[in-house]
Amino acid sequence: MHDLPLQFLGGGNMADAIIAGLLASGHDAERILVVEPESARATALRDQHGVTVVAPGAPLKAEAVTVLAVKPQVAAEALAATPVPAGALVVSIAAGLSCDWLRSQLSEGVRVARCMPNTPARLGAGVTGIWADADIGEAARAQIDYLLGAAGATVWLESEAQIDAVTALSGSGPAYVFALGEAMAAAGQQLGLPQETAEKLARQTLIGAGRLLAEETATAGELRARVTSAGGTTAAALAELEAGGLSALMARAMAAAAKRARELSAPPTHDEESEH
Repeated sequence: MHDLPLQFLGGGNMADAIIAGLLASGHDAERILVVEPESARATALRDQHGVTVVAPGAPLKAEAVTVLAVKPQVAAEALAATPVPAGALVVSIAAGLSCDWLRSQLSEGVRVARCMPNTPARLGAGVTGIWADADIGEAARAQIDYLLGAAGATVWLESEAQIDAVTALSGSGPAYVFALGEAMAAAGQQLGLPQETAEKLARQTLIGAGRLLAEETATAGELRARVTSAGGTTAAALAELEAGGLSALMARAMAAAAKRARELSAPPTHDEESEH
């Protein structure tokens, strides 16, 4: 599919990450078009990736997969300025925009898929939850997998409502890991380590544990059990975490994120801010 025509409405960080992944996998830069209103950003995309960048209002092609990659509060304006032709496939990575809302802004016959990627996509190490109507077709699903696979793993969801759970788990999830790294480094300093040493140890521990999760077939729970000897230091630490309500706290945190995701699914206005 390296010659699949692609057109991006918006050339921000996530679009940039997907484009970089596509080009690294061998996709033809001449088959990628980006609609980007900011001249400095447009120049950067041209110089860095060699793709075609045009201003809003340029005609789009029905046969090209269209990626909606704008902030949700400007989505209506972007779609009005650069209409998507009837029959096209639209893949939305704009947070919070429901498929019903998207269809209300698009021509009849435009097929829609809604996706939630996450920031490790910049390194090709992301994961994207995807929802699309069953009648979207196997060919379109393969195109979506190809497109988003450039940013990492893909997971197809059973219902659009599950997008909110994906947002709470993997969309916001990198921030949870970063917060854990902050807390570990701070605790290391409290135990007498220099700041630089504590931060290096925390960072590399998270990197190494992530690699184990990626490369081992065991579940997270199984990996945890492997490194937890009865009566040992790890068991003592984990007992304190559980006594402090780690599992319940994470459940509450993700429930709050999912609730906010549902609230952000209301029709966007220019005054609203996008957030994970």
